[in-house]
Order: sequence, then structure tokens, then C-alpha cells
Amino acid sequence: MSIEIKNITKDFGDTRALDHVGLSLGENRIYGLLGNNGAGKSTLLSILTGRQYPTEGTITVDGEPIINNDAALGKLFLVAEQNLFPDDMKVKKAFDTAALFYPEFDRAYAEQLAERFGLDRKKKIQSLSTGYASIFRLILGLSANTPYLMFDEPVLGLDAQHRDLFYRVLMEKYAEHPCTILLSTHLIAEAANLIEQTIIIRNGKILKDCSSEELMADAYSVAGPARLVDTYLWGKHVLSSNVLGGLKTACVQGQPEELPEGLEYSGINLQDYFISLMEEEDRQ
Repeated sequence: MSIEIKNITKDFGDTRALDHVGLSLGENRIYGLLGNNGAGKSTLLSILTGRQYPTEGTITVDGEPIINNDAALGKLFLVAEQNLFPDDMKVKKAFDTAALFYPEFDRAYAEQLAERFGLDRKKKIQSLSTGYASIFRLILGLSANTPYLMFDEPVLGLDAQHRDLFYRVLMEKYAEHPCTILLSTHLIAEAANLIEQTIIIRNGKILKDCSSEELMADAYSVAGPARLVDTYLWGKHVLSSNVLGGLKTACVQGQPEELPEGLEYSGINLQDYFISLMEEEDRQ
């Protein structure tokens, strides 16, 4: 079971939003889709779930093309900012309606999540606050029980407590009912521990597609007096650096060598790696 994305390109007039994107999303794995604003994340998710058509390229779900294929598209659920239900529909009725379109929709589980998040099922969708509108959509996605579940900025408008609850519920769900999850987010530090495979996109092109463990193992940070750091960095692949007073810190691609006295080495987290990679791209 997999989603195969081959040579996907999307043009909006003279603007190329996606440029020959190729990805393979395997079974029962959590993917992180990372990129700056305008990188093409939302466009890719929209095409992937049949909400937009590509200019060229193909997408298959378990070997079946998604274009005009309700069976293939029925295996996917995208949680995005757009509400696909009538605004005057009540939350409870929306749960009932979702069960008609997704045969595996777990109505009882949706009710349980509504209790945990404090979502009033008697309210009309249009009367929900930004945060609770996001929670409503998250519950739909988590309850749909599709083999492929995608999130586009899932915690939009959520306070810290509800964001933490969402991440915990997502991991509970993944542990009990494994599926393929594609998570697009700007809050990298919050989601980093969930992401098994990292996909980084910039200007419509894929820059990185590898396991998060592999990504983190191939970069490190070095810090110390600026003169010593500059000497150490000679000939190395420097992603980013900054200077504060007489001290310098740099993010380096590759494996660390033995450090001279006076310098300190540390690992790098996913957010710092992403920021450093974007800074390198900005310089090019």
C-alpha cells in the first residue's frame, strides 16, 4: 500500500507552484511536510486529495489513479482550513453526514473526542470560534479511519492546551490504528517528535525526503570563539552561522570531526536544521 506521486507540476498562469514533484508515501508511517509560506505544501495536498488537478503528472493510491476515482479518493482524508459542510449545519449532524461518505467513520469515537476537546455538538458550524472550528475538522479526520490521513496546519487557532491534546490523541490513534499520516505544519518544534520521515519543499521543489533520524544524524552545531570556529569551518559545508560578541555558532552538514580545544559540539533538532537549510537556500 502506498501513494505514488510522479512528476507533479502545477501552474497558476505564469506562476509554477509545484515543479516536477516526486514522492512515495508508504504504509503506516508519519511524514512531516515542511516548507515556508508559498512553498507549495497546500497545493500539493489539494492535488493529492483531488481538490485540484495538476498541470502534469500522476498520482496513484494503492496502484489506482485518483483522477475521477471515488474509490481511490475515499482512502484519503484531508484536514484543512476549508469547511466542506454547510455553515448552518450543526456539529452533531455533520458527524452523521461524515459517516455516509466514510464507511469506517467511528461515530462513537467522534463523540468521545468532542467530550475531550470540549466541543459543543449542538452548535452550528458557523458559530464555532476559529479554534473550535479547527477542533471540529480534526475530530472528523481522526474519526474517518481512512488508510491515509493528511493535515494542513492542523493546530490553526488552537491554544497550547488543545495543541498538546491533539498531538497526544494523534499518537494514541496511530498506536491503536496505524495509518499513513502526512502532517504539514509551521510549528516544527511541537511536531518534531511525531515525524518519522521529513519532506522539505521550497519553491515547489522537493529539497529533502528522508527519515528524520537520518536527517539529524547528518548535521551538527559547533560553537566557540569566532576565530577558532572560522578555522574549523574551512572547507566544510556550512548551512548557517551567527555571531554574538566574540562567539560564533554554526550549523554544519556532514559528520563532525574531532574538535580542537575551545570548541563545543552539539546535535541539531529538526526545527534548527530546517531554518539553517532555508538560510542556505536564501543565499543561493
